[in-house]
Amino acid sequence: MAKTAGVLGSGIVAQVLAAGLIKHGFEVMVGTRDTAKLAEWAKGAGKGARLGSFAEAARHGGLVVLAVKGGAAAAALELAGAANLAGKVVIDACNPIADAPPEGGVLRFTTTLGSSLMEQLQRQVPAARFVKAFSSVGNAHMVNPDFGGTRPTMFICGEDAAAKAEVTALLDAFGWEAADMGGAVAARAIEPLCMLWCIPGFLRNEWGHAFKLLRR
Repeated sequence: MAKTAGVLGSGIVAQVLAAGLIKHGFEVMVGTRDTAKLAEWAKGAGKGARLGSFAEAARHGGLVVLAVKGGAAAAALELAGAANLAGKVVIDACNPIADAPPEGGVLRFTTTLGSSLMEQLQRQVPAARFVKAFSSVGNAHMVNPDFGGTRPTMFICGEDAAAKAEVTALLDAFGWEAADMGGAVAARAIEPLCMLWCIPGFLRNEWGHAFKLLRR
């Protein structure tokens, strides 16, 4: 696996995943529109942390992580540049969350069950090797989560088997069990898991959970 990574985004999810990659031996460049916004984070993140533009981060990374708001994902890829993403594994951690408030604890999405954000992104940059991951759990549990010795399940999907194998290895290092749900179309089912995960939080302020797939 490549030991350089570009993380596109400057929010908390991007910061957590970048720190996790650094923890596991990657040299990471975080791509942002405003590097000053992350200056303090970079100081505390260690010598493996660098800041740059979206395009610089995409060029830097042998692995790329897209961790922005769903509504900003297409623009982030545009700024990153299709040529800088071509042939690379791109972990899509985004969800198509609408700006409207939740209804009864249920988030509103900009997509329908007949489409997904990841499919849109894959069509936008067809030469990138997208894998959906980290979209169905809160940022506090993304890296080496502690659930009493039980590894939670991260549902992934994508069109490229080798890309999914690379992400599965990363998830294993991050303390997750990966469950491959198939091609990009499966993102139509994986992305709404974000809605389900958030319901206990919005209704009862309970955020300390993750999904587990049980097998016989």
